[in-house]
Amino acid sequence: MKMSVGEIIREGELEKRSDNLLQFWKKKTCVLTKDSLNIYAATDTQKRSKSKEIKFQSIKKVDCVERTGKFIYFTIVTNDDKEIDFRCSVDQTCWNAVITMALIDYQNRKALLDFKTPSSSLASSGM
Repeated sequence: MKMSVGEIIREGELEKRSDNLLQFWKKKTCVLTKDSLNIYAATDTQKRSKSKEIKFQSIKKVDCVERTGKFIYFTIVTNDDKEIDFRCSVDQTCWNAVITMALIDYQNRKALLDFKTPSSSLASSGM
């Protein structure tokens, strides 16, 4: 089954470490699609006014997976080396793996498009 751009791969709650000095963990509702991770305030599940969208084109890797008694910690590293820290309860251990697999899928799709585009332009130019 092919997924459309907006189709949801996974939806649920993650905690995101804030960027401020105190670095509190805040609960967020996250929606993973085939092109991005969308992050909403945990209290905003009905309205879904987007608070942050992390597009896969801006993600370098999912890194620093650590498991403690209660949580799985992982970091999304962007192309400009910004680190965004997340954690989920041990019950939801697949978040980091699902994000990683969606990122790999995106990178594969992009590589195929990049591969097809130059040869198409060569063929159309008569070379």
